Formats: sequence, structure tokens, C-alpha cells
Amino acid sequence: MLFHFANAAMLSLLGEMLARGQGRSSMMFMSACVVTTQITITAIASWSGRKAGTWGRKPLLLIAFGVLPVRAILYTLTGDTFALVAIQVLDGIGAGIFGVVSVLVIADLTRGTGRFNLTLGAITTAVGIGAALSQAIAGTIVHHFNFDVGFLFLAAVAAAALAILYFFMPETRNQKFLAKKT
Repeated sequence: MLFHFANAAMLSLLGEMLARGQGRSSMMFMSACVVTTQITITAIASWSGRKAGTWGRKPLLLIAFGVLPVRAILYTLTGDTFALVAIQVLDGIGAGIFGVVSVLVIADLTRGTGRFNLTLGAITTAVGIGAALSQAIAGTIVHHFNFDVGFLFLAAVAAAALAILYFFMPETRNQKFLAKKT
């Protein structure tokens, strides 16, 4: 939930920030942000699926969660349109890894229980709640303060999510299964 709370509002806030004073060209920059993210997701998702079996799930999730606060902070450091679009590569890295590895973690945790779909549905609901709250709360912060404060708030949420993942989530990859395959 915290991953998407930190992540969901960043692109829409970036789009709003890019649109200020740009007129019609803002649509092109927003499109560039989306395309940059999607191309990166495509490459990273395939890579993370391959690496999840050898590296484990937790190290990959740490990368996905780790790029979020970096991305949010980088948005506060530049106003250059092309740099802001380039920073969207980090969105693709985080989303590409999270999209693949989160499903693998759920499969690991529910293996043999018959509760994969139930758990996936519960996690998807939590993700949706996090994304909706992100938009509402970060948007309110930007409205009352400014974009930098909004992005720093999302960076703080992302850092908290990263800390929780690091300290409290165990590796879920099945070690016995891997030992039999090698």
C-alpha cells in the first residue's frame, strides 16, 4: 500500500508541474513521461522475472522501493523539462520490478494454501487504496504549499515504506525448491 501511496501521485503532479506555462506542448511532455515509463517497465519486468529466482525477492523489492524516494527528491532539484522526463526511468524501474515481484511474493506466501487469488485481491485492494489516498493527500499538500513540499512528502512516505520492507519483510523465495533444482 505504501509503495503505491508514494508512487501514484508523482506522475500526475509531474504532469501538472510540466503543464504550467507550457500551453499545448505540455501534452507532448506528459506523453514522453508515460512512454519513457512504459518502455522501462517492459525491459525491467522481463529482467526482474529472471533475477527473482537467483537474487531473491527482497533484494529486487528493495531496488523498486529505493528508487521512489530518489525519484521524488530529484523532481525537486530541477525544473528542466528533459531532465524531469528522464527521471521517469526510475518510475519504470520501480513499477516494473514491483509488478512482477509482488506477484511472486504472494505466490511464495500462499503456495499450497489455495489462497493465491484471495491474497492477490486483498493486496490489489490495498494498492488501490494507497493510490487513491496518494492523489488526494499529495494534491492537497501541493495546493496548500507547493510542488516541492508535495514531492518531499511522497519521498518521506517512500522512505518509510523502504525501511519497513528492509527491517520487517523476510525473503520469501523457497530455498528448498531452489536446492532441488541445482
